[in-house]
Amino acid sequence: MSGINRRELGLGLGAAALGTALGAAMPAASANAQASARAMPKDALSFPSGFLWGCATASYQIEGAVKEDGRGLTNWDVFSHTPGKVANGDTGDVACDSYHRYPEDIALLKALGVKAYRFSVAWSRIFPEGRGRPNAKGIDYYDRLVDGLIAAGIAPHVTLFHWDLPHALPGGWQNRDTAYAFADYAGTMAGHLSDRVRHFMTVNELRCFTDLGYMTGGKAPGLKLPMRQVNQIRHHGVLAHGLGVQAVRAHARAGTLVGLADNPALFVPAIESAGHIEAAKKAVRAENAMFLTAIMEGTYLDSYLTAQGRDAPLVKDRDMALIGSPLDFLSINVYTGNSVRADGSPKGYEILAHRPQSPRMSSPWLYVTPEILYWGIRAVSELWRPKSLFISENGCSADDVVAADGKVYDADRVMYLRNYITHMQRAAREGYPVDGYFIWSLMDNFEWEDGYTKLFGIHHVDFRTGKRTPKLSADWYRELVRTNRLV
Repeated sequence: MSGINRRELGLGLGAAALGTALGAAMPAASANAQASARAMPKDALSFPSGFLWGCATASYQIEGAVKEDGRGLTNWDVFSHTPGKVANGDTGDVACDSYHRYPEDIALLKALGVKAYRFSVAWSRIFPEGRGRPNAKGIDYYDRLVDGLIAAGIAPHVTLFHWDLPHALPGGWQNRDTAYAFADYAGTMAGHLSDRVRHFMTVNELRCFTDLGYMTGGKAPGLKLPMRQVNQIRHHGVLAHGLGVQAVRAHARAGTLVGLADNPALFVPAIESAGHIEAAKKAVRAENAMFLTAIMEGTYLDSYLTAQGRDAPLVKDRDMALIGSPLDFLSINVYTGNSVRADGSPKGYEILAHRPQSPRMSSPWLYVTPEILYWGIRAVSELWRPKSLFISENGCSADDVVAADGKVYDADRVMYLRNYITHMQRAAREGYPVDGYFIWSLMDNFEWEDGYTKLFGIHHVDFRTGKRTPKLSADWYRELVRTNRLV
């Protein structure tokens, strides 16, 4: 999850392996099976048979145990311990202590009835210095987690990078070599886990770990660099994704599926008419030119390069072919959005600003825009025709209050979820390729620069004791999952 004003066995990927992988065929995926899983809902409130319901978390936000079993220092360890960077001086040192309490978290998932769990691997648990020899104790932890999920009937969906970058990597994302270090790490994990994990996502939310880390400085490492450097960092981010796709394909077992989880800028047409709908699609393509558009089309838009001028990124031979590596599925994180209207400008659209009175949740950036879940799915589907599409994050912060009986009756979060999921159901009903949904988040956790002041969980966490308690939203989600129907 991010706070963007939307909205982290030593198998090296050498040149020969990379060349082989680039030419390799994608894992076979049955189009008939996918179409069958998307059988039309039986009524106006139901989801397709086989729709996948899940929950999502991220390593630094929940694991804690930052100095245990050989884990290396990360950019977020450094950032959170820098005075003034995180609310109340909070850190992820303990967080939800999921490193030790993961069996409890698996029990929460099982009680909800979900069939999938999206979590991220902490790169620095596997390679404490970012590269080199794998740390066996780090791998052992994810073996235990994956095995426990499978024993509970829950499919693991693994994100390889959710912002916690090994601090030892020189220059972080300013350094092109970091993209290649990521590929080595991605290949290692795919080779080790793909006997039990079918879905791998390379990176999470490119815009957040590049722009918010190196341009606005609100996230680690907290820099405010000139635009030329920012554009190069963006390029290194999408290059890491492309190299990661190839590394997974080179080292994973046959049938493994690879995608990414991105938070594209998404838009609602101001009026549901042909001109405004087309304007919204144009905005999605143009406003994501440096990230998802480049990945899905394998090129930077001329309009983006022209606008950046001398600040445009340096692109080497074959970079764009790597960045545009075909995906088996696409996952998008959807929280909020803006309205767009068609106009007579060269761009063909105008993004309408939120008003001071526009409704929003506890986080100032999180304007309530339920329609964005339908229009985001529709625009991404019509622009790029992904084989399969998941909502890898959707949820909200709320000003939760613990009642006298120890529970949280978060009716505002239920309102948010019910409205958004209603619009996702419309997309499914109209046949767009949405195959699953992961609620953010399984439990309250460390919310990056907001520390523990903004809570997104459907389970309350007492951060003094670690105790997890289902909120009203967990009860609501359990019933939704049980019935596969809006409730």
